[in-house]
Amino acid sequence: MHLNANISAVVTGAASGLGEATARRLAAEGVKVTIFDMNLERARAVAQDIGGLAVRVDVTQDDEVVSGLAQARQAHGQERILVNCAGIVLGAKTVSRRKADGALIAASTEDFDRVVRVNLGGTFRCTALSAVGMASLEPLDGGERGVIISTASIAAQDGQVGQAAYAASKAGVAGMALPIARDLASEGVRVNTILPGLFETPMMAGLPEGVRTSLASGVPFPARLGAGEEYAALVVEICRNAYLNAAAIRLDGALRMAPR
Repeated sequence: MHLNANISAVVTGAASGLGEATARRLAAEGVKVTIFDMNLERARAVAQDIGGLAVRVDVTQDDEVVSGLAQARQAHGQERILVNCAGIVLGAKTVSRRKADGALIAASTEDFDRVVRVNLGGTFRCTALSAVGMASLEPLDGGERGVIISTASIAAQDGQVGQAAYAASKAGVAGMALPIARDLASEGVRVNTILPGLFETPMMAGLPEGVRTSLASGVPFPARLGAGEEYAALVVEICRNAYLNAAAIRLDGALRMAPR
């Protein structure tokens, strides 16, 4: 797919982090971008910078995703690109000991369900509802109508202590890429997944400097945290390379996470 002003994109979770970097890069390529995020104030600030549109969308709600896509399409036309970056992280060991008395307690199943609902359910919801619109488009050269890129994590394969919910949700994101790609093959819509490692994100920025340095030093090469621009560059390449389909690409500097 050639990226230009005739192409529009929706990027979820794009008020910050990897989503923001992606929205900025796509806009720099001439693409018309709509940002979905819960933080509407921050989303509007990014949208103003890139000449895009910001819509407050909770990806766990059908009506909000449908409304957000309708607003995006009214402003920019039917999207040919969807990048799913919206997600949350909640950590807890499956069984832990209460500090007060040493009693064994189970992790919150409500928290587990919430992580899966946002990370996995939200990704599928946006994918399915966007794909309906993409499939209605006239095909581009080569028969392509659209491309969907979702964000998993290396935790999908290297889940650490306390990451059961997060790892399960991201493994689900990676695992559904192939069947969805097969579902949408006849419609000319490609589906791919990126599994990022340790990146410079607002969540990472909140950690103490010593912790950040330690994490970065554990990356084999280059021994640093990933930059959002590197994630965004891979998004652009996936969009451009029509033979990339149903791929799960680790972007991690050869990092394999230790148990903790």
